[in-house]
Amino acid sequence: MRVLIAPDSFGSSLTAAEAAETIAGAWRATAPDDEVTARPLSDGGPGFVATLQSALGGELLPVTVASPVGTPVPAVVLLVGTTAFVESAQAVGLPLVPEELRDPTRTSSRGVGELVAAALGTGARRIVVGLGGSATNDAGAGALVGLARALGLPGPADVLGAGGGALGDVTPDDLDGLRALRDRLRGVELVVATDVDVPLLGLHGASAGFAAQKGATPEQAQDLERALGHFAHAATAALGDAVRPDLLAGARASSTASRLTAAPGAGAAGGLGFGLALLGARLVPGSVFVADAVGLGDLIADHDVVVTGEGRFDWQSLHGKVVSEVASRALAHAVPTVVVAGEVLVGRRELSAAGITAAYAVSESPEQVVAALAAPAPTLAARVTRVARTWSR
Repeated sequence: MRVLIAPDSFGSSLTAAEAAETIAGAWRATAPDDEVTARPLSDGGPGFVATLQSALGGELLPVTVASPVGTPVPAVVLLVGTTAFVESAQAVGLPLVPEELRDPTRTSSRGVGELVAAALGTGARRIVVGLGGSATNDAGAGALVGLARALGLPGPADVLGAGGGALGDVTPDDLDGLRALRDRLRGVELVVATDVDVPLLGLHGASAGFAAQKGATPEQAQDLERALGHFAHAATAALGDAVRPDLLAGARASSTASRLTAAPGAGAAGGLGFGLALLGARLVPGSVFVADAVGLGDLIADHDVVVTGEGRFDWQSLHGKVVSEVASRALAHAVPTVVVAGEVLVGRRELSAAGITAAYAVSESPEQVVAALAAPAPTLAARVTRVARTWSR
């Protein structure tokens, strides 16, 4: 039996590499005659740079950037040839903010702009930014400020770096310099690998879908929705004809603001996808980008079953996450996909529609969740042991 182990990270409990090692070790111990290959993956969120370096090599360049609450934190730029890779979670990841300070109306994505500036400083002609796992909800406004300041450019105003809650009062004057910032990036291909394919606004957007897990109350989430909408219209108006609607859409083309806010991935990482799109970035699904980079399709074709997983397998998992991408590629090769996750909150119908053969939860009760968080590797290994007995010949 040839088994491919290809998980994402398990939240903040296990990195993708740790999860892959744990699953592979438990499988080998249970079915020693099986051939087990481990290939950790990422959707653009935490572990994006480490996953790519393990597959592509390259040079890691250390930098220091601002955290969501303004404290200095270490990060890296991965340089592979003329392409620089950066990971937004290293600057704005949720674990960087103490629980008592988690307030997405105030946290800022300024550090991501500083990361992009560091990547520009390497002379790279292509910059790929992985998005996901953020503690911010400011539509990338803070990143615009951080990038401008790091490059020594005037504007946008500092109010854009004060968190999503301040964006409802943004004026046209606050956005002076946005065109100059966009022009500064001409000649550099900017690619954004998003962890989810959600829009900036709406029921499944940045605020309504994700602000709560970053510390927002329902009332704050509604305020953020309005603030981000105001900022989106103001920013696209400030750019004017620098951003044009898709000409292929013809007479049915919506306004520039509507087009950018509705773009798949615009709502990723608290709207960072939208903010970087203002600078001309191309948004791509992070799980697809990483899968292509590591040659996932060919790997799957050489195995009999693929095992993937993540911390919580829920509705978000079916919107551009690693699990859905693995299942899609495995289905194309008629290889069954098995999911092992901390929690499984997706029904059989959704599993079948996504091309997933089976899903197994490490935790099936509140008590088991507590136990898994206390000892993530042993509890994951115990579950995989049972799964291997079911699937191994």
